[in-house]
Amino acid sequence: MKHKRVAILLSGGGSNMVALADSMTGEHPARPCLVLSNDPTAAGLKKAADRGIPTSAVDHRPFKGDRSAFEAELRKPLQDARPDIVCLAGFMRVLTGDFVSDFQGRMLNIHPSLLPKYKGLNTHARAISAGDAEHGCTVHEVTAALDDGPVLGQARVPINVGDTPETLAARVLVWEHKLYPAVLRRFAAGDKTPVQMP
Repeated sequence: MKHKRVAILLSGGGSNMVALADSMTGEHPARPCLVLSNDPTAAGLKKAADRGIPTSAVDHRPFKGDRSAFEAELRKPLQDARPDIVCLAGFMRVLTGDFVSDFQGRMLNIHPSLLPKYKGLNTHARAISAGDAEHGCTVHEVTAALDDGPVLGQARVPINVGDTPETLAARVLVWEHKLYPAVLRRFAAGDKTPVQMP
């Protein structure tokens, strides 16, 4: 079986990358081919290297807001790795439509809310302050619009009395680590039927 090649982009500790990478074994239709970060000091790079996954970093800071120049550099390790699928896993840079179009239909993202609710940042605090009964996370195909695109899976988490953004985030993260690998496995096999959890 020829495995799909998966590149994972991250900015921090890489807990979702670890969940994805560790799931891609045995009968899984995909294998990690690259972990790429916009921060050379991101802890996720070492975790990837420890797993034998090739890593690369393109520091966004020298580009001082010149997104197209930054993305031109970001494309180079991706072109070398030739991924079939690109997974954004805590990658904290907004990508331009030009970059996204290079991977249209092949780029996934995980977002900590039940999209279309709470696009952008501070999702946990926003869900609590809105008085929502539940919160969760969404895996979706990436389009040029922020946190948009076809939903490929969602996991729902009840909001408890006394929850803080931190306690809620921690419970959602547990489900992120279950949902993203399940969606990737299905997506890599050519199936876009949404995954619902729990």
